[in-house]
Order: sequence, then C-alpha cells, then structure tokens
Amino acid sequence: MEGLAMLRQLIGQLQELLELYGSNPPHPHPPQPLHFLQPLHPLPLSELHSQQHHRLCLLDVNDGSTDDYYSLIMTARKSESLKMLEPYKLPLAKKSRKDRTRGKSSMTTNTVEVMEEQIWKDFPEDLFEAVIARIPVATFFRFRSVCQKWNSLLNSQSFSQHCAQVPQGNPWFYTITHENVNSGSMYDPSLKKWHHPTISSLPNKIIILPVASAGGLVCFLDIGHRNFYICNPLTQSFKELPARSVKVWSRVAVGMTLNGNSTTGGYKILWVGCNGEFEVYDSVKNSWIRPGNMPSYIKLPLSLNFRSQAVSIDGTLYFMRSDPEGIVSYDMVTGVWKQYIIPAPLHLTDHTLAEYGGQIMLVGLLTKNAATCVCIWELQKMTLLWKEVDRMPNIWCLEFYGKHVRMTCLGNKGLLMLSLRYRQMNRLVTYNVSSREWLKVPGCAVPRGRKRQWIACGTAFHPCLTATA
Repeated sequence: MEGLAMLRQLIGQLQELLELYGSNPPHPHPPQPLHFLQPLHPLPLSELHSQQHHRLCLLDVNDGSTDDYYSLIMTARKSESLKMLEPYKLPLAKKSRKDRTRGKSSMTTNTVEVMEEQIWKDFPEDLFEAVIARIPVATFFRFRSVCQKWNSLLNSQSFSQHCAQVPQGNPWFYTITHENVNSGSMYDPSLKKWHHPTISSLPNKIIILPVASAGGLVCFLDIGHRNFYICNPLTQSFKELPARSVKVWSRVAVGMTLNGNSTTGGYKILWVGCNGEFEVYDSVKNSWIRPGNMPSYIKLPLSLNFRSQAVSIDGTLYFMRSDPEGIVSYDMVTGVWKQYIIPAPLHLTDHTLAEYGGQIMLVGLLTKNAATCVCIWELQKMTLLWKEVDRMPNIWCLEFYGKHVRMTCLGNKGLLMLSLRYRQMNRLVTYNVSSREWLKVPGCAVPRGRKRQWIACGTAFHPCLTATA
C-alpha cells in the first residue's frame, strides 16, 4: 500500500509538470493579438540561452529531495513527454515573395550611387552616341522623351553610323490580324512582348499586307496588287512608290534587298508574276526598271508558291515554285535568272523557304497516318536535296493529331515565327535556327483588350532606328 501511495504521488507531480510545461507560458501582461503578416525577428543566441535558463528554473525543487526530481526528469526524458518539457517556440511566419525580394534588395541597395555632374558633363559626344546605339530599341524610345537633343538622334548622321556598326540581333515580326487588317502588331522576341504601332501614313480604306523587308524597312502591297509602300514601323518613316510601268494586277511574289549594308546606300524591290513578267524598283532613282524578259530555259508559268516569302542571300532573291518543284533565283546586281530543280519531301504541305547564315532552309508540315509535325530541312549544296535537321517536340505535335492543321510562316530570317491554326485553335511558336530552340509565343491582344487576335500574315524585319524610306 505504501508503494501504491508513492506511485500516486509521483503521478500527481508528473501531471502538474505536464500542465505547467505542456501549455503556453504564463504572460505577465494580457495577451496581444498575433500579426501573421509581420515577420518574426530571431533572438540573439545569448538571449535565447538566457530565456531557456529562466524557463527551466520555473521548476521548484525546494520541497522534496533532489534525487526524486532527478529520477522524475530522467524518466520523462526517456518517454515522448520530453517534447512538452522543451521551451515553447513560436512558429515562424512564412514571408511572402514580395517581402523576401524586398529584404534582398534592401541588403544590396542600401546606398544610391549619385552621378557627379563634374565628371559626366564632359562625357564625349561620340562615345555617348555609341552607347545609345547599343541599348534595346524599346529603351531608346523611352529615352527620347528626356530632352530635345536625345530626340534628334534619329536624324544624326554619326548616330546612324554607330547603329550600322552594331551586330544585328534577333528580328522582330510585323503581323496583320484578321480582326484588325488595317493596323499591325509587332512582336519583340527578346522581351516576348507585343507592340501595337499606329502608322498614320498607311491607307486605312484598303487592306495593306507586309510582303518583304530589308534593313529595318518593311515593304507593303495592297490586296489589289497595285500599289507598293515602304515604311519603318519604329519611326514611321513612310514612302509610297511610284506606279508600276507594267500593268499586271494578278498576284505577284515580292523580294527586297539593300544596295549596301544599310538603307543609306539605297534598296531595291523585285516583283515577279507567274507568266514571267517582272520589274525592279531602285530607291536611288525612285523608279521602276524592266531589265529584260525571263530567259527561255525557265519553264513558264512559274507556279509560284505565294505562301512562301522570298529569301535574300548576298543580293540574290530566291523564290519557291512548283511544276517542276524547285527554286528560281534572281541576282539583283547582275540581273541573271537561274532555276534549280529540287524535289520536295514526301507528305509535305504549307512549306516555305527560310534562311540562316547564307544557308537556304525549308520549313513545312509533315503529315502521315493522321500524325502532323513541323519539320525543318536544310538544302545540301552539292546534291541539291533537302536534309531534315530538326522537328517540333513530339509533346507539342500530339495536339495536332488527327486534325487538318494549316501553317503560315511569318518570318524567315534565322528566327522563324509559325502560326498553326485549326478551327478555334491558333498557336504561335518561334524556332531559332541557330540554337534549335522552340518557344511558344504569348497571344496577341490589343491594348486594354482580352480577346486574342488571329494572325493572318506577317514578315520578319531587323529593327533599325535610322532606316529611312
């Protein structure tokens, strides 16, 4: 009986300990509401040890032997009740991403560097223009509003020379949508952003389509194939070309080249019809010239593939044709036509020419047994045969299985933009020929609009701030 009484006393003391340490520690003041959005600041190590020391000293050992309490604590340590004897810890509040970012930025940007006027006022003017020529295009247009001097850089001859020395980056894409055929949308692949310029000089009562580009200028042709227009979409430098001397109103293929490395040396535009008619526009002379007739060794009619835009390599334009399948080219310097018989790959549709680094490429839809995939080919110069070099990832192609997909290539200058359509589906992707990288393009929506626009046609152009029509 004496042993049972001691056991009951021991259990009672243990319950008191559990009630004391199993609940929140007593507050000397009324409890305050906990603000979860306020970050918790960890205590210093010395203060933490001090609090733990005072917490354990709450155990009163004045009555009862020291050995009894020692055995009691050792018994509890062997059990799961030890967790309740540990000091109480508040759970750490999870910081939001904004707070974490703000904390990092405050550590790295404690001081703001002030630009000293005595140093920067003597910054060389030619070096200043060289720096401005290398900033992103979108950034430049924000800088134009700083002062009148910066805004006048577009008309500076020295600034134009600095821009010509900057290596070309990825092209932009000027597109026309089904919903807004009288206004275009530009896509910047570097920022993955759509721009919606308003070119007031373009006619708004007829449909104008982009058909070619060179040196930052885009060539437009009205849907009736009568009038040509040249424009820089960035600066809205605009020019309407004189009327053609040959009255051919049927559909024509168009190509554009530069006389030098930039538009300062002028540019030329070629149009060619299926029956062999063609003319060349020279911007230096501001007139159309008919160099001659199509040579007899080129089979007529040309049966041009109007879905494929012309490719320009070293002053020579290449057009895709059928019957026979192949390519016809025209040298804008020598005025010589050539023809290449190149059979197309089997089961190929919606194919178009492309170019990268002086190499002719081919992109198209390959459909077989209800499976459709976008494939890339490269023209072998020795054999004049197409060699497949890449294709769209299979996980993307599964979306097209069993569907009659149509494709339009909106740019063919190293970076391709492809528009894939099926009923209510409209997918935009880009393909980098150099890195062989496929990327999805965000949907094109007008400002303050939610509905995505359907891309009808377009062309690639290298953005140039100083290109003038």
